[in-house]
Amino acid sequence: MLYERVQPKFKAVVRILIALLASVIGFYPVLYFVSERFGILANKGPAVLGSMIWNSAFYLHISTGGLALMIGWVQFNHRLRIAKPGLHRNIGKIYTVMALVSSLSAGYIAFYAAGGVMATAGFLCLAFAWFTTTFSGYKSIVKRDIDRHRKMMVYSYAACLAAVSLRVLLPLLVYILNDFVTAYIIVAWACWIPNMIVAYLIVRNLGEQVQTSS
Repeated sequence: MLYERVQPKFKAVVRILIALLASVIGFYPVLYFVSERFGILANKGPAVLGSMIWNSAFYLHISTGGLALMIGWVQFNHRLRIAKPGLHRNIGKIYTVMALVSSLSAGYIAFYAAGGVMATAGFLCLAFAWFTTTFSGYKSIVKRDIDRHRKMMVYSYAACLAAVSLRVLLPLLVYILNDFVTAYIIVAWACWIPNMIVAYLIVRNLGEQVQTSS
């Protein structure tokens, strides 16, 4: 009985925390537009910073990704989905386009990640996971497969939330290890794999709820 009373409150706190962090980190890319040597730009060499292709991909990634992050959490509001399905669809369309564009551009800039092959592999896998789950979620809703759509979009936003995890974990790892490159290699994997594990647990719970209600 105690668990049944605490669980809804805990879920509400988690949702509020995710919404807050997603909104704040969603504005984070703005800082890159006002400072030329902010964040990861400080660790890039002149060849990369002088590349028009890399700069285009980078700024496209952070701007579309930031928007996807800010609006994605709204889609999991059950009351909003029921009360305003049209708004849910429109936000979903924007999120889908932003996520697909951001994940594709992320795949390109991953090849220039600090930390070499290991960091590149981590970010490439993240970009692939984000793109494929988002695209699968889109195809599912086109086919009116609502159950699969819900599950895939849980995975998609879990991958999107890697932006939050990265900015929480990276300073902590740098402080603990006192080595940015090593910390960056670790965070290239740690920023999204735990998210996907949590997403799997949520998706599994959704499946159990469907079976129970049927």
